[in-house]
Amino acid sequence: MQAGGGSSYKPRKPFPIDNGFGDPAVLRYSIHRDSHPTGKSPESNMNPAISKTLPAIGGRQLYDHFIEIARNRITTRQFDPDYEMPKEHYEMVLEAARHAPSGANAQPWHFIVIRDPEVKQEIADYFVAEQRLRASLKMKFPTPNYAGLATAPGFIVIVADFRYVKAFPMLKDDDSDLNKMYIENAERILLQSVAAATMSAHLAAAALGYNVWWVTAIGQQKAQEAMRPLLKVPDELAILDIMCFGPPLKEPYKRWKKSPEEIIHWDVFDRKNFPTDEELDIWIKEKRHKVMYKDASRID
Repeated sequence: MQAGGGSSYKPRKPFPIDNGFGDPAVLRYSIHRDSHPTGKSPESNMNPAISKTLPAIGGRQLYDHFIEIARNRITTRQFDPDYEMPKEHYEMVLEAARHAPSGANAQPWHFIVIRDPEVKQEIADYFVAEQRLRASLKMKFPTPNYAGLATAPGFIVIVADFRYVKAFPMLKDDDSDLNKMYIENAERILLQSVAAATMSAHLAAAALGYNVWWVTAIGQQKAQEAMRPLLKVPDELAILDIMCFGPPLKEPYKRWKKSPEEIIHWDVFDRKNFPTDEELDIWIKEKRHKVMYKDASRID
């Protein structure tokens, strides 16, 4: 089947930009002397190879394109089952992930591209069973329908190597409370690093015109035990997330986001947007299910 075979979906074309370097595959901008607030060129303090790949300081052209991609990174859990993901698009998405920042530049990640429909179905079956288990436990969490995993055209399993925590600040062979603090922070550094790579991949998929789905339930120990032999993942590694992407089966919608005023604090934390425990409990009970699964325009 050809990419997109049997589907009327057509990925959005990249934004047309004349980069002036004769290379349409790469967006490149030079920094101009008059763009610097001091009137001096910053190029003298930069690696020449890097200076030709950055936009002008304060320039909006590239930012405006980026913010549209960020705003249109929309989650869907039902994909067009007839669309076949081109191998090139996997490579493009993971090239973005490869360039993500990481603590100590350790890059503690691996990405398993799943193309086998039977493997996708087996993973989907596991999570559908998990969905039913949560319902039977009366967890009162609006668990998504995981059946859509089976038909996701793009399917990547994100794996982390927690042995790299040793690359971050900590004391060696020390069981003190002080070192426990350092170890906890090292684990956070690693998780943040892998999350940065995953988010970069999501944005790249959105830039290619796809909708995405970030599946985090795979981090549970039971899920680890089920997925590890299926994917032949070494015991030393941890399976953290699944990234699905592709054309949506039906028209997607933008979910509610907090306003800038609710999340931005200038110089010090402003407690006016800090909910009490009671207010947070009310939000979870009365609003969480709405913001998870409703169009932003339909939130009260």
